Amino acid sequence: MTPSSPRGSVLLTGADGFTGAYARAELEAAGYSVIGAVMGAVRSAQEVSLNITSLPDCIDVLQKIRPDYVMHLAGISFVAHAEASDFYRVNVIGTTNLLQGLVDAGVQPKRVLIASSANVYGNVAGRLTEAQMPAPVNHYAVSKLAMEHMVHTWFDRLPIVITRPFNYTGIGQSGQFLVPKIVDHFTRRAAVIELGNLDVERDFSDVRFVARAYRGLLEHDCAGQTVNICSGRPYSLRMLLQTMQTLSGYDMEVRINPAFVRASEVTTLVGSPAKLQAILGPMTAIPIEETLRWMAQA
Repeated sequence: MTPSSPRGSVLLTGADGFTGAYARAELEAAGYSVIGAVMGAVRSAQEVSLNITSLPDCIDVLQKIRPDYVMHLAGISFVAHAEASDFYRVNVIGTTNLLQGLVDAGVQPKRVLIASSANVYGNVAGRLTEAQMPAPVNHYAVSKLAMEHMVHTWFDRLPIVITRPFNYTGIGQSGQFLVPKIVDHFTRRAAVIELGNLDVERDFSDVRFVARAYRGLLEHDCAGQTVNICSGRPYSLRMLLQTMQTLSGYDMEVRINPAFVRASEVTTLVGSPAKLQAILGPMTAIPIEETLRWMAQA
C-alpha cells in the first residue's frame, strides 16, 4: 500500500528519468504521495522496481500499491536509439501491460496520464493542433502513435488522458539532446560546435512547465482526450545560440554539419496550446531565455 496523503497516491513510471524527477517534485509539492516505478535497484521506500515489459510484474506491483492516479512516463525517448524493436517492446507492449495490469489487479484510478510525443505529427509545417493528422517518420514516433491507438481501446475501461509533449529541456537532460549540447559547449567554452540548419524553428518548453501541465491534467476532467504540451512559441537554433552567447559572454565557431541537415526539414514546427489552456486555464510558459540561464548556472 502507498503512504496516506490528503491528495492521494500517484504511481509514477519512469521516475528515475529526466522528466520523472521533475514530475515527482511537482506532485509532492502539491501534496501527493508518489511511488516511483524504476527499472532495476530501488533506492528508497518511495520507489518500487517495475519491469513494464512483464505483465505479471505489472499486476503484482499494482495489486500492492493500488494507486489513486497513474502517471506513465516510462519509455525509450531518444529518437536515435540503436534497437528499433526496443521502441515497440517498451513503448507499446509495456504500456499495454500497465493498462492490463490495472484491470487485472482490480485498480480503478481517478486518472491515468500516458505520455506520447509530438513526434507523431512528423515533419509538418505550421502551428499544430491535436486534430493534425499524424505522419510519423521514425521508429520512435511510429511506436508512440501505435501506443496511442492501443490506448484508445482502453478508454471505455480507464480514465485516460494522452499527452503529446513538444520539445522540452532543463537541467539533467542527456547531452544527446540539442539544447543541453548547446549549453554544455558554451559553459565549457568549447572552440567549435557542429549543428544542422540554424534557421529551423521549434517549440521548446521548460521541463518544469511540462511537469506542472502533467499534474494539472491529473486533476482535471479530461479523460478520453489527447492534449499537446507546448509553449506555442517557435525558437530557432540561431536564437538559442545568440541567447547563450549573451548569457555566457562567450562566442564560438559554429559549423554546419551536413549530416545534421535533413533535405525535407520544415522551417517552423510549433504546437498549439489552446486545448491545454482550455482544460487547465491560462498557463504561463517559462521563457526559453530563463530556462537557458537556469541550465547554464547549474
